[in-house]
Amino acid sequence: MANDKVVHISDSEFDRTIIGNALPCLVDFWAPWCGPCKAIGPVIDELAAEFDGKVIIAKMNVDDNPATPGRFGIRAIPTLILFKGGEVVDQITGAAGKSQLQNLIKKAL
Repeated sequence: MANDKVVHISDSEFDRTIIGNALPCLVDFWAPWCGPCKAIGPVIDELAAEFDGKVIIAKMNVDDNPATPGRFGIRAIPTLILFKGGEVVDQITGAAGKSQLQNLIKKAL
C-alpha cells in the first residue's frame, strides 16, 4: 500500500526538499530490485504516518537518481540517512527494525 505521506524525491529535488527543510528528514535510499528495501517499505510508511508534521520521510530510488547517493557515499542499500538543518545526523545501512528507526528519528526531534 502506497503512503501519500512518504515523499518520493529525485536528485534535482534533494537540496530543496531535504537540505533546505526546517524539519528533520529521514531519507530511504532504495531500489525496486532490493529485497531488504522492499521488506522495510511498510515500516517506512508507518513511520511517515506516525511522525507526520514532525519529520519528512522521503524515499530516493538510487537507480533513477545516482548523483545524491554518490554525494553521500552510499555503497549499500537500503541506507537510511537522517538530516537535520541540512546536516547528516545519523545513518543506518541494512534493514533496520521499526523501533531502531523510531529511536533514530527521535534523536532529531
